[in-house]
Amino acid sequence: MRAFLILVGLCGLVGFVDAATVAAADRPNVILIMTDDQGYGDLGATGNPLIRTPNIDAMAKRSAQMERFYVSPVCAPTRACLMTGRYNYRTRAIDTYIGRAMMETDEVTIAEMLGAAGYATGIFGKWHLGDNYPIRAMDQGFQESFVIRGGGIGQPSDPPGGEGKYTDPILFHNGQEAPQTGYCTDLYFDAAMNWIETQHDSRTPFFAYIPTNAPHGPFDDVPETEYAQYKKVDLGNDQFPQETGHRLPKKANQDKRARIFAMISNVDANVGRLFEKLDALKITDNTVVIFMVDNGPNGMRYVAGMRGMKSRVHEGGVRSPFYVHWPARLKAGQSSDRIAAHIDVLPTLLDACEVPVPEGVQLDGRSVLPLLEGKADDWPDRTIYIQAHRGDVPVRFHNFVAINQDWTLLNDSGFGREKLPRPPKFELYDMTADPLQMHNVVAEQADVAKQMRQAYETWFDDVSSTREDNYAPPRIYLGTPHENPVVLTRQDWRRTSRDSGWQPDSRGYWELFVATAGRYDVTVTYKPRAYKETLSLKMGGKTLTADVAADSTEHTFRDVELTAGDARLTLDLVRVGKREAVRGPWQVSVSKQAETTK
Repeated sequence: MRAFLILVGLCGLVGFVDAATVAAADRPNVILIMTDDQGYGDLGATGNPLIRTPNIDAMAKRSAQMERFYVSPVCAPTRACLMTGRYNYRTRAIDTYIGRAMMETDEVTIAEMLGAAGYATGIFGKWHLGDNYPIRAMDQGFQESFVIRGGGIGQPSDPPGGEGKYTDPILFHNGQEAPQTGYCTDLYFDAAMNWIETQHDSRTPFFAYIPTNAPHGPFDDVPETEYAQYKKVDLGNDQFPQETGHRLPKKANQDKRARIFAMISNVDANVGRLFEKLDALKITDNTVVIFMVDNGPNGMRYVAGMRGMKSRVHEGGVRSPFYVHWPARLKAGQSSDRIAAHIDVLPTLLDACEVPVPEGVQLDGRSVLPLLEGKADDWPDRTIYIQAHRGDVPVRFHNFVAINQDWTLLNDSGFGREKLPRPPKFELYDMTADPLQMHNVVAEQADVAKQMRQAYETWFDDVSSTREDNYAPPRIYLGTPHENPVVLTRQDWRRTSRDSGWQPDSRGYWELFVATAGRYDVTVTYKPRAYKETLSLKMGGKTLTADVAADSTEHTFRDVELTAGDARLTLDLVRVGKREAVRGPWQVSVSKQAETTK
């Protein structure tokens, strides 16, 4: 039934393109570039005096831009908003790991909308909204998929042999493991440019999404040439402008900063190569190229005098540059000071491509194309809401910010906690008189704060009631022709206890849907231990056990009979003779056996 409903939804989506009035060949191409953990201040164009980003800086000068553009404080929520034009709390993607970064399959993505309108669609980099069918990028409208797994390289979702490898990584091309030679960011842009040339040769308009995982950590594998250059530079906090706004702490990890800047300069070089390719193909004028970041910087560093960093809800944690390069329609230097956010990207691109919103799809964002064109004389005010924190269920007032044109109300309670650590400590800032948020006026402007609090509560109730079980995780499917075997990792499991997650001895379980009853082989991989253990498999009321030898790393349960329907898979390793010494597996591969005829 689930697969049938998905099929029906996609068939309905295809029907909406009949309303399109412009031939596909006349529509612009679209390239959306989003870096990971870069931050607002990591560009020369935003005032950073030490970072070298000449290509993005030049793009900024040639582009129209939104001066106050907002994203979530962490990555997966931003990606869900970006793909759907809806608040991520509507999509089930509410966190970044352990089963809370999977997006609901009935959400209609920008790739599905543009694909149904005749666009070729491709993703090159980091998806981070689910690694298994039916929630992979290739299941959500991307016809070409060249991606990492999970939330980044160097995480428990890395394929064996590719652990932590930014250079020569193992990527996934249309669902299949694909070992690569080269640095990951270069590989994404190479693949995107080759694909773009193919679409150009076939005269097909394209949507290329290039979300890099740089400059996200780990930082031990970075572009060496750029790193060597930054190692020669004093990158201390006192070298950055601090005449106005919030001052940086006295000490900084300069080696880590050099590595991060090296990764960003490598992205910049690839942006330069991309524009050279567009120029060579003679398609620059009618190609929309967007550059943005997914959240604040991964560390306390220069953010143009603002306060905050990744995971925080002050300006420095939720502001992004937003440059839109489209010479055929947008004037270089055109800018707007109206607020905008990640939820506005989808409707803006649909507007630019003259593709209508599918019937029945409700968006939270609005097109800012009139602002980018300088044609919006009377732009109504609105409030944008951003919230993110750990946990299975969002908590009212926890780590949120409400933003309108004049005021910002927030409670900076911290991303890492699942519950409010204290009663809300509201902060209110007059963004006209105090854009760097230096003076909290919540006491002086109690009426404004009260009104914004009430509006936030209405929003919170609305997004939380999108579905009956709004924050339940999507299920991973077993036994479909779309993915077999299915590799389950700690990225998408649900933890057994609050102290579990990605730690070596963490325990968890996977919420699954068995699409086809039958016999399955379940291969469990785990970190070796110098003692014997008992491995137990629990699923669908069935428990299987096996003895595993000391220093072993893998065991396969063969011929496991599974019935169709929802199921929960739990795997535990128990040290022989010490019942309290229990740990979970590292990864699991579930393969449906081929049917045999008698």
